[in-house]
Amino acid sequence: MDVKEQEILGSDIGKHWYYVSKGRALRAMLGDTRVDEVVDVGAGSGVFSRQLIEAGICDRATCVDPAYASDSTELHDGHRLSFVRSIEDRPLDLVLMMDVLEHVEDDIQLLKQYTKSLSRDGQVVVTVPAFQFLWSGHDVFLEHHRRYTRSMLSDVIEAADLQEVRSRYFFGLLFPVAAAVRLAAARKLRSGAVEPRSSLRKYGATTNKVLTLIHDLERKLLFPANVLAGLTLFCVARRRR
Repeated sequence: MDVKEQEILGSDIGKHWYYVSKGRALRAMLGDTRVDEVVDVGAGSGVFSRQLIEAGICDRATCVDPAYASDSTELHDGHRLSFVRSIEDRPLDLVLMMDVLEHVEDDIQLLKQYTKSLSRDGQVVVTVPAFQFLWSGHDVFLEHHRRYTRSMLSDVIEAADLQEVRSRYFFGLLFPVAAAVRLAAARKLRSGAVEPRSSLRKYGATTNKVLTLIHDLERKLLFPANVLAGLTLFCVARRRR
């Protein structure tokens, strides 16, 4: 997750429809996966690790982010939640890289760095923003380097010596509206007439609930087979066998 968006949403981030919906899609991608520990790379506040602990998918979580001021540990629902600036080389069963790869120039090397120690049955879940033609002030504000298609991310997965298990687009219901808005704003962005900023913002309780329910419906009906379009791309991968 992006620290800048954490600053925008503050302590309400765990209740925001976007992070609630994305977390539920994450759990859908994981299916019946159960592990002792999840390692959450670029975790920020650890919103997704907290969700996995609450869902019983992991017993403990380690959030890794070099931006942390210092290492610390707390309890979440009675389970250990650690925040560290780096992690030692050891077997890992589940690695999360939620909206991380787009922030670095060498996405393959970063993916290799955190998946080289995957256990034999270990998995990595990657999410990235989808489709370069949707590039907007949102991407500029968050300091992205690129957006991805399924084939682009598959190439990165393969180059990192991993094997793709499955990939799906999410936020497909928002795709037509977001595409229209972003394409209309593209010329203004190039000319400097639009100030780059995140498209995420706080909403009232009713709007937040409605948007969550809409994406619950998408997750159940569209997400399992959506290989065509969406704002976010999910991928589950494992060690090459």
